[in-house]
Amino acid sequence: MLDPRDRKILECLQRDAAISIGDLADQVALSVSACWRRIRNLEETGLITGRVALVDRKKANVGMTVFVAVRTSRHSIGWTEEFRATIAAIPEIVEAYRLTGEMDYILRLVVPSVEVYDEVYRELITRLDFMDVSAFIGMEELKYTTAVPLKYL
Repeated sequence: MLDPRDRKILECLQRDAAISIGDLADQVALSVSACWRRIRNLEETGLITGRVALVDRKKANVGMTVFVAVRTSRHSIGWTEEFRATIAAIPEIVEAYRLTGEMDYILRLVVPSVEVYDEVYRELITRLDFMDVSAFIGMEELKYTTAVPLKYL
């Protein structure tokens, strides 16, 4: 069970994982060693799964977001494993989900242009059979966060 200090540590780290342990300890009113122990515990229990640097997509020249909805007529384990391997090998695909409803999967791609999206599309349809592939280009990012809500802990 997490206490309010653990939640505060998580909130701070979700905002800035590069914060110094001293500054973090000050913000959560703990000693440096107690704060460090709590972080290690959160990592060991798997609540913290890693720490990353977030790259500005526009500065990395992949400012366009494309959502791709995929429908397939094949639902075998073999096809699904091949699909997983295919999307894992394409770095422009940054998220993928299996869905309920009319579409089977949704992919989120980041690319510099429609032409590059078309290259990814051609790679997908060359490697796998789909019943339908529909693309939606994000026009404006209204909200983006990597932070998860902590109120359910």
